[in-house]
Amino acid sequence: MVVNEIKRSRGRPREFSLEDAVQVGQDLFHEHGYENVSVATLTEAIGITAPSFYSAFGSKGAFFRDALQHYSATVVPLDRFLTPGNSPQAALRDMLTAAARAYAAHPRRRGCFILEHAKAGTTDWGSEASKKAGQNRERMLSFLKSSGTPRPALIADYVSVTMLGLSAAAREGWQESRLIDVAETSARVLDQMMGCEAQRSH
Repeated sequence: MVVNEIKRSRGRPREFSLEDAVQVGQDLFHEHGYENVSVATLTEAIGITAPSFYSAFGSKGAFFRDALQHYSATVVPLDRFLTPGNSPQAALRDMLTAAARAYAAHPRRRGCFILEHAKAGTTDWGSEASKKAGQNRERMLSFLKSSGTPRPALIADYVSVTMLGLSAAAREGWQESRLIDVAETSARVLDQMMGCEAQRSH
């Protein structure tokens, strides 16, 4: 969506893309942390005025929620992996590998934008990030249940903890290849877990 920014100066109003603006904000939040990014910093980076920012997004907190949603939908989009007909083993392997690559993709924005902000605990932004992380876990759990995976909650927890570890390791400076090795090893463990649980259920 494109929005006109109305200015008192002469000429046509300048336009800006909401999605592009959210991407700029997401990158700033990811690199510096929510609490270290002011509205003034956001408007300068996006190239709009403060009134236009508030008109388009409502508040810094609402803008942050948009950034969380944008990150979730574009960086490791669950709908790409957790699709009907896809085997749980393949879906989780591909998702973990994609996460490993994404978490090491940029030298100044390492780790998971959502999971790292969720560590802020009871702050407003930490709560929003935790909520989004919980929604993503529920999406994964729903997929596992619909796929008939034995003990789906345990599998979802294992994947969630693995992604937390990958994010933390990326923040510590681990290289992509090392993270991918861990992701692939975790996927093999998941294969064994799901295979053993399936045998027990018969």
